[in-house]
Amino acid sequence: MLKISRKALGLITSLAILGFCVGCAQKKQSVKKENSSVVANPVIAHRGAWKAKNLPENSIASLKEAINLGCRGSEFDVHLTADDVLVVNHDQTFYGLDVERSTYKQLLSKAHPNGESIPTAEEYFIEGLKQNHTKLIYELKASEISKIRTLKAAELAVQLVKKYDKNSMVEFISFDYDALKKIKELMPNARVSYVGPRGDAKAPQQIKSDNLTGIDYRMSVYKENDTWIGNSHKLGLSVNVWTVNKKEDMDYFIKEGVDYITTDYPEMLFEVLTDESPKSAK
Repeated sequence: MLKISRKALGLITSLAILGFCVGCAQKKQSVKKENSSVVANPVIAHRGAWKAKNLPENSIASLKEAINLGCRGSEFDVHLTADDVLVVNHDQTFYGLDVERSTYKQLLSKAHPNGESIPTAEEYFIEGLKQNHTKLIYELKASEISKIRTLKAAELAVQLVKKYDKNSMVEFISFDYDALKKIKELMPNARVSYVGPRGDAKAPQQIKSDNLTGIDYRMSVYKENDTWIGNSHKLGLSVNVWTVNKKEDMDYFIKEGVDYITTDYPEMLFEVLTDESPKSAK
């Protein structure tokens, strides 16, 4: 019978423990890498990844940061100017100028604090389509002037996507239901999700019957309608929740199994996902 000294046995035990610890570390790193991939992670940067580095919202810089982080998508907001140029900005105004009542040239008289001019949707596309892991989540903003202007913005958005032939890299969202239906009419294979305004969140069955592809509601809607996430998935719809900026809310919606989580803190969400994954693997 082979005899092993206490010293040798101790060395073998130490090596085994060390190997186990290295394996655990490697497993955690691989989980983090998986959660940073286009396939595995639900992280949508809200108006780009801007908050941690104090970048302008909806700027090219915030888009680049979302891409650098490995986000699943970067959401941005698009308005139509008075001379029919699609531009990226959240509010109806850009540093005091009414976006849809101003020409693009007039808007160029203002700039973000980092020196960037207001981006056109096309400039945003050109930058975003240099890679293939972070989708462009295009929010079409409704016109305050007329429904006709909103539908025109939808038509121009479809033309832009078709021009670059990268439909798989773009998903549309909007508070305007008619605009989404117009996009589906013009581009049947487009992915479009309804961002229901307060008090008008439509049930998954209606979304499906109108041939849209997903729902994109605020946190409270899902908590008030606790079957909608599961029902949406049964119908083949995607589910996004916004704007999720606290760890406890991130935890909640990860466990609920939503497809996308839109946040101003994508870095935090990646950390939460890394912590969650080993638990869920048990």
